[in-house]
Amino acid sequence: MYKNYIFDLYGTLVDINTNEWKMDLWKKMAEFYAFYGAVYKPAELKKEYERLCAEEEKKLSKYDYPEIKVEKVFKKLFTNKGVSMDKKTCVITGQFFRVISTKYVKLYDGVIELLELLKEKGKKVYLLSNAQYIFTKYEMDALGITGYFDGIEISSEESCRKPSAAFFDCLFRKYDLKKEESVMIGNDWISDIGGAQNYGLDTVYIHSNISPQDTVIEKIHADLIIPDGDVNRIKEIVKM
Repeated sequence: MYKNYIFDLYGTLVDINTNEWKMDLWKKMAEFYAFYGAVYKPAELKKEYERLCAEEEKKLSKYDYPEIKVEKVFKKLFTNKGVSMDKKTCVITGQFFRVISTKYVKLYDGVIELLELLKEKGKKVYLLSNAQYIFTKYEMDALGITGYFDGIEISSEESCRKPSAAFFDCLFRKYDLKKEESVMIGNDWISDIGGAQNYGLDTVYIHSNISPQDTVIEKIHADLIIPDGDVNRIKEIVKM
């Protein structure tokens, strides 16, 4: 039925639980920064991180849905304390932040089987994810799914995110995709489903444990709705 299957990642293929606001995290981050001479109190570091994220986002005002590169924030947290830091260490700082803020990250049941089925059927598989490259690239590698994708677009690399048409355009222009041959699959009724429909795509909505809490499934209009989060249901359209 479709040649191109475009997936969201977190909440669609990958189950993740993070908490970036717990003070224990910011205590550890303050200790990490102190190792390099950038001394913060935990609450001060948290507040400055939030301020710098907002500052970076303002620089991208030309986009309707901007997405920053978070490693720039981690770098400024060093420089604002008079510490010059190389890019690699700033990326590692961000990855340390991700590790200690993450309770778990794992694939939903049936994901590998679905991706293998798509490849067996000669389908093209793409990722369009609102995420940070310095987190997501390595999590995908660790989960063993990177190789299944014919193309990957992560919002931090394009400065914009779903539901922006500009982000969908990045994928479609880069890989010369046709809308009538493509379907978007995601767990967020605004970013994934609304964004895709406004762009002119067919959609599959999958309601997962981390779909937005205000979601009313009965009000969602998609070509296929999977209310129980079972990715195996996607095989129904693959086999058509």
